[in-house]
Amino acid sequence: MTTNGQRSLALTAAKIAGFFVAVCVLVLIADYVAARLRAPKDDARIVALQKQAQNDSSFAPQLAALQDGVTRARRTRKARSGWISILLILAASAFIASSKWRIALDGRRPVTMSKLVQLEAPPARGPAAVAKPFSGASASGEIDLTFVDRIVEKEGRSKESAILILQAIQAFYRYLPDEALARVCELTEVTPAQIAGTSSFYARFRRSPVGRHIVRVCHGTACHVSGARQIGEELRRQLRIPEDADTDPERMFTVDEVACLGCCSLAPVLMVDDHTAGNLTPASACAALDIVEQKELV
Repeated sequence: MTTNGQRSLALTAAKIAGFFVAVCVLVLIADYVAARLRAPKDDARIVALQKQAQNDSSFAPQLAALQDGVTRARRTRKARSGWISILLILAASAFIASSKWRIALDGRRPVTMSKLVQLEAPPARGPAAVAKPFSGASASGEIDLTFVDRIVEKEGRSKESAILILQAIQAFYRYLPDEALARVCELTEVTPAQIAGTSSFYARFRRSPVGRHIVRVCHGTACHVSGARQIGEELRRQLRIPEDADTDPERMFTVDEVACLGCCSLAPVLMVDDHTAGNLTPASACAALDIVEQKELV
């Protein structure tokens, strides 16, 4: 069979498997809803017959028949759900296998879990992480592209190396400079469209320079109800951060909203690099940044 024929077969198999997945999910949902709606009615009928049977024994056979019928119906529904669940697992496995087959025929490889975990890992902390704003920038502000050459030689020139190369550039420059990305496209098979798609899909990647210090303002539930929004707005106002940016003009601070810092008892909370401050007000949050600036001057 030709490659195009295999692609067509893989696509057809994926569509059929996807159809069965959708049908199984819909049947399970409908069965569950029907059971939840029917259960109160069955229970009410049983209770009513039990009361009648207590006063008149002639209702006892009717009660027993109803209880047996409800029990059989529930067992049948449970067995049906079990078989449909097995079919759902098989259909989902077939969908994944056929999709991987199609991807392989197109000459692409799916991103491995290890790469995704590495991509989402928290940024390095400590003195080395905050010592200077752009470790790849020269004194004149120009981007040193020799690092890009080295990382390409290390990770390879294929399209599959794109994420690893972007991760390394992000870690070195602390963002993705346009000059570095252009250099990657010159040296590898990675296209500008692939870089644009990858860097915009993963929130971990930055396309603009980051400040010397990262200010993470928690916006979890506890912090949100305690005034995290007002704290973030006051920080941006004090730092004169433009509405469409997250870094002050001097590139001293980058204010970032995060889902949770794990300090709910201290809400509202922010973290400046490795230092956490809690029980904040807009004024005390700004004071925490003043302390950092004073240390810079020492």
